[in-house]
Amino acid sequence: MLRLDASRADFAAQFDALVNARREADADVSDTVRDIIAKVRNGGDAALAELTKTFDRHDLDATGWRVSEEEMQAALDGLPTELRTALELAAERIAAYHEKQRPEDRDEIDAAGVRLGARWGAVDAAGLYVPGGRAAYPSSVLMNAIPAKVAGVRRIVIVTPTPGGEMNPLVLAAARIAGVTEVWRVGGAQAIAALAYGTERIAPVDVITGPGNAWVAEAKRQLYGVVGIDMVAGPSEIVVVADAQNDPEWTAADLLSQSEHDPTSQSILFTDDAAFADAVASAVDAQIPQLSTAQTARTSWDANGAIILVPTLEAAMPLVDRLAPEHLELAVDDPDALFAMVRHAGSVFLGRMTPEAVGDYVAGPNHVLPTGRRARFSSGLSVLDFMKRTSFLALDKAAIEAIGPAAVALARAEGLPAHAASVARRLGLPS
Repeated sequence: MLRLDASRADFAAQFDALVNARREADADVSDTVRDIIAKVRNGGDAALAELTKTFDRHDLDATGWRVSEEEMQAALDGLPTELRTALELAAERIAAYHEKQRPEDRDEIDAAGVRLGARWGAVDAAGLYVPGGRAAYPSSVLMNAIPAKVAGVRRIVIVTPTPGGEMNPLVLAAARIAGVTEVWRVGGAQAIAALAYGTERIAPVDVITGPGNAWVAEAKRQLYGVVGIDMVAGPSEIVVVADAQNDPEWTAADLLSQSEHDPTSQSILFTDDAAFADAVASAVDAQIPQLSTAQTARTSWDANGAIILVPTLEAAMPLVDRLAPEHLELAVDDPDALFAMVRHAGSVFLGRMTPEAVGDYVAGPNHVLPTGRRARFSSGLSVLDFMKRTSFLALDKAAIEAIGPAAVALARAEGLPAHAASVARRLGLPS
């Protein structure tokens, strides 16, 4: 775990190294993924079955390609009451939050008499990737499927890896709660290729969303343009800004909530109190052995964790912006004062009683967020990722007479005579 002190002469160089450190996949993943995509595009179901047998160790013809609705209902019915209630509460809150993201159509007539506006509509089909293997998260089902439902997507498809053919019942239960009826037992880059190009069994989609491993992320990157994607997701990350009034045990737990995700995850604490920094570091070391995810958390914390001492918490905010973290906790008495200084973060958690983990499940905002400093230019998953905007305009004779001559002048200046003529002829001007 890295310890930095903003008062030291070498801080700027050390912080630059932290910001620019690469935690994502090496370039050789790209070639492997390109080969997988080509196999699925050219070989369809046969290639998908072969790759599933290789990577997930099961025969799709034996275990079944598609999960039936009866299986999903049985998974839901088999949940303990407390867990089912929790999933249903999460679904209700996620839906309520995302309903307010629906954009409004616009239709107006401007001062020149031109009717113009925009109409929003959902994509026809969305593919949702739900991680399996190391991580199988029902929360990811809800966070991806519910915004698509709210947007009005007619066909929602889930793909999820099932190592050994075993499907996580929580994933199936969440799919049922979210109203998804099409779930396929395929994962990895091959599943992304199947969603993008289609196979004999799986019809193609228009948008693919959802987090995955390095191969899934690279497949989404390579197939962007064939389909839309939400983002290229990298390792999880959290930045906590905390003063000494916090319980170091709480802060340590918050940091570990991301460290336990993956060995490449990153957790960073900014504080203005050296004694508190020491207490948090000790608490992290004490808590890790208590976790069932201890090995992952230990590797992540040792390799990528950092505690940064700053003169004031206000001085930390420009540094936070440079990191543009996926998750940002502001654990102070007046979090809004610091929040006003934040320009780049995927999601911000305000106050001492707002752990990031509550946002992963039941708060309402989406937990699919930009990582790897991408919060500088992108946002978390929303209803808009499943919608597109169509602009429209209508001119009558008076309107084209008002603005048409300018269009003719610009078209001629650009050397496009047919453009100019299409307007000029309507105006009775020489073309």
